[in-house]
Amino acid sequence: PPAGPVGSQYCVCKVELSICGQNLLDRDVTSKSDPFCVLFMEVNGKWVELDRTETAVNNLNPAFAKKFVIDYHFEEVQKLKFALFDQDKSSTQLYEHDFLGEFSCTLGTIVSSKKITRTLLLGNGKPAGKGMITVAAQELSDNRVITLSMAGRKLDKKDLFGKSDPFLEFHKPGDDGKWMLVHRTEVIKYTLDPVWKPFTVPLVSLCDGDMEKLIKVVCYDYDSDGGHDFIGEFQTSVARLCEAQDSSPLELECINPKKQKKKKNYKNSGIIIVKSCKITRDFSFLDYILGGCQLMFTVGIDFTASNGNPQEPSSLHYINPLGTNEYLSAIWAVGQIIQDYDSDKMFPALGFGAQLPPDWKVSHEFAINFNPRNPFCSGVEGIVQAYSACLPHIRFYGPTNFSPIINHVARFAAQATQQETASQYFILLIITDGVISDMDETRHAVVQASKLPMSIIIVGVGNADFAAMEFLDGDSRVLHSYTGEEAVRDIVQFVPFRNFRNVPKETLAKAVLAELPQQVVQYFKHQNLPPINSEPA
Repeated sequence: PPAGPVGSQYCVCKVELSICGQNLLDRDVTSKSDPFCVLFMEVNGKWVELDRTETAVNNLNPAFAKKFVIDYHFEEVQKLKFALFDQDKSSTQLYEHDFLGEFSCTLGTIVSSKKITRTLLLGNGKPAGKGMITVAAQELSDNRVITLSMAGRKLDKKDLFGKSDPFLEFHKPGDDGKWMLVHRTEVIKYTLDPVWKPFTVPLVSLCDGDMEKLIKVVCYDYDSDGGHDFIGEFQTSVARLCEAQDSSPLELECINPKKQKKKKNYKNSGIIIVKSCKITRDFSFLDYILGGCQLMFTVGIDFTASNGNPQEPSSLHYINPLGTNEYLSAIWAVGQIIQDYDSDKMFPALGFGAQLPPDWKVSHEFAINFNPRNPFCSGVEGIVQAYSACLPHIRFYGPTNFSPIINHVARFAAQATQQETASQYFILLIITDGVISDMDETRHAVVQASKLPMSIIIVGVGNADFAAMEFLDGDSRVLHSYTGEEAVRDIVQFVPFRNFRNVPKETLAKAVLAELPQQVVQYFKHQNLPPINSEPA
């Protein structure tokens, strides 16, 4: 697939938050409160002030003009707090202003809803009167790209013995008033009627996103010594270029001002033809989330005998006195990020490789809450509770078969594709202690799943040899099924937990989720699906 613009592989986008208050507490005796809003972000467990709005004078229902702008990182939990105060002219310290209530949540919660309205709370956790706050999110970056298809006709001949070797340069006005180079086409050798390859650049690069801004197009004859000969130039705007349609190209005269001055009957130095000009949107992960795409999270847990008896401290399923183990750490690390992007926060949790009561048959896809018709757990806490509760009731067995759980989630992902909208994307987290027994079936399942809106994260716990897992993670080469079919995209991300034992717990989430935004975008683009409520370019 074509690489996106530089830097798009990690979703660092700027989000603009707009704040309104409703029915704020009235703290002023003679008039209404004069509220302002302060934004804090949690950094290393402490609230740090990022910014504050202007003060709305005498207003209990303010809409603040000043917006908060924050860098959005999908793979981190970004905790925010919005606190409202009544401006007191004499105060210098924040706590000297009268407090009107606060609200905190993650940035993920805001972007996945696009707009939220919540009750303001006082320090004691009680509502601040009838006070409410509304926070609305918008992506700041301009995601439009322009694709131009250019040609030339009867350009001036610059080479003594042959024709010209023409190329084009596009310039926009820089901040200093000088022209700034934006794009250079390839050179077409030995012709006065060149046809250049179509090219695509972000609209912001070409004209700062301003369709009316003048840009300059210059045509040169290429010389290998770098002394390119000037053929001619013209100024235009993107709005004008957009007049070109496939059926009716736009023709612009290429002018050499020196020749124009000297020669009485000078017409031009050739014609530059805009064969087509299209503006489209290059959607980001955040565009899809703001458009209402939900991330559907499922966990698959390995209960094979190689994990060891969960009653014994040596077992990978042993829950230590702190109430945790590597399985639980992995569920928390990934789950607490993803749960912000699922509105009902109901997550299926499945187990594999165990014998189940009452008849002790081996199962490779069972609900760990023992309710096959409703395997959903409420939030990440629900998964953790169901996991701890099921441990004493099952017998660890084998083999380690991945394909049933992959195919289980794939069935739901396949159902979702029938809507033909970018509304759901499935994420399967498999936590395992080792070697896959059904490698052929698993490879086949992954290749089939690569055509669906789903990604698979595998976390390897314990100290086994995980070479086979690396093989599923197609970072180094394309995965093939035993039928020879290739995966259409890389959807598996594997990490060994042991690499993260002595680092902050956030590090694991960053490592396993870093590729996910890109995988979501890649899938929906491949299917030609825009975000659900996106405006055309």
